[in-house]
Amino acid sequence: MAHSPNKLIPESYDPAPSLQLDPSVSASSAPSGEASAVGYYVSIEGVVPAELGLDRATLASAGFTGAAGQSLVLPRAGSTAVIAVGAGSGAVRTVDELRDGAAAFAAAAARHETLALVLPAGHGVAGDAAAQASVEGALLARYRFNALKSDPKSVAVASLEIVGTGEGAEAGAARGKVLARSAALARDLANNPPGHLTAAEYADFAAVQGPSFGLSVETFGLAELIDMGCGGLLGVNAGSFEEPRLIVLRYVPESEPTAHLALVGKGIMYDSGGISLKPSDPMHLAMKMDMAGSGAVMAAMTGLRDLGATAAVSAWLVCTDNMPSGTATKLGDVLTARNGTTVEVKNTDAEGRLVMMDALSLAMEETPDAIVDAATLTGAAMAALGTLVGAVIGNDQALVEQIKTAGAATGESIWQLPLESRYRKQLDSDIADISNMGGPTAGAITAGLFLAEFVKGTPWAHLDIAGTMKSDSNDSWRPIGATGFGTRLLSEFIVNYTKP
Repeated sequence: MAHSPNKLIPESYDPAPSLQLDPSVSASSAPSGEASAVGYYVSIEGVVPAELGLDRATLASAGFTGAAGQSLVLPRAGSTAVIAVGAGSGAVRTVDELRDGAAAFAAAAARHETLALVLPAGHGVAGDAAAQASVEGALLARYRFNALKSDPKSVAVASLEIVGTGEGAEAGAARGKVLARSAALARDLANNPPGHLTAAEYADFAAVQGPSFGLSVETFGLAELIDMGCGGLLGVNAGSFEEPRLIVLRYVPESEPTAHLALVGKGIMYDSGGISLKPSDPMHLAMKMDMAGSGAVMAAMTGLRDLGATAAVSAWLVCTDNMPSGTATKLGDVLTARNGTTVEVKNTDAEGRLVMMDALSLAMEETPDAIVDAATLTGAAMAALGTLVGAVIGNDQALVEQIKTAGAATGESIWQLPLESRYRKQLDSDIADISNMGGPTAGAITAGLFLAEFVKGTPWAHLDIAGTMKSDSNDSWRPIGATGFGTRLLSEFIVNYTKP
């Protein structure tokens, strides 16, 4: 990948190092004996696994009670580490608990590359789901972005055995590996510094990598976007030295498609706020991740073939940075969207909806059965729901319910906000069809109402993942940095999508 020479970035720089990893995953009825670290679940009450060689009182003296999220590396002679993993109370586990438990185990085994995790007897989760969740938790907990580290200290997982899962476990483990790979790719993309992954470089990356995952890829540059009338993307890009890109990815199953879905991803490679400049605070520093919606969409697309998705899917990624300069869009300027809608710009830091209106318009032209977009769109969503729960808003409840179901299945929590039409008047403009900014309250809803103007007549759901795009601590399977939130949710949704 070619970079600007003044950045001194090697041509060999890889923005997605996680794609180079290929851990072996398996499910079995008993440990193979090949792992260098083996984990056993211990609940708060009940029998302690004999393999630990310690009683409950001894474990308690070391501060281990069996509470969920706990782990304890036990002293052992020889090369195999034995790790106690807290299972919490009760005998029956949930998918989320197994995912979190596997994450706790993998984190405790951080210096080991060959792992085996023995699930608790009678855990109550179907074999395929138990294996999938355990693989996801372990691999995602061990994710690290080391592309720019001179001497990385982290150890990647080379092999992972899930023991005692039940029927369908092998298929579940394989599925978990695909979903973890996809989420790791989304994290890679969002963790890249903005100077290392511009819109043009992002498009080049997609063009190279897409076909290896069974995707067709088209990219559109500045001149083409002018011809296409993508005034929102062009307007946001106006202050930037870097050219914008539209990336279109397509997946078509081998058999007759059961549906046609369209995805839209916000790809603001770096968001300074433009003329409405952001303050210089930690959130501004995180604005390299303002493309996380597009990253989640692209990453989800890479897994569809391996997951056996039966719907055809088209993805539209609108990519640029948002910079202040003498040529930048000004407050009061009017932009014209791809579909002809005129938009008064009242705040250049409400830029995500401006680029997305063009992508939504383009997606609508293909008359899909449904459209789902993902965007780090509003601070209001983060203020309302925090950093662990994303927002969903839509014009079709049956579609929204499928999104919510996918969120529950993947542990990517989502909460529905209302598409409250009484707030629409906040977007009125005296000189254009609509403005890009509402009032001081209900910002996540008014942003959704703006997007809804461009999808009339088509089932649509919008994921606002601004709060969930990053983690500030190593929290279960969410290590510090970009989370890849939305990737597994979108994958689950697409694979299980049914027309309303």
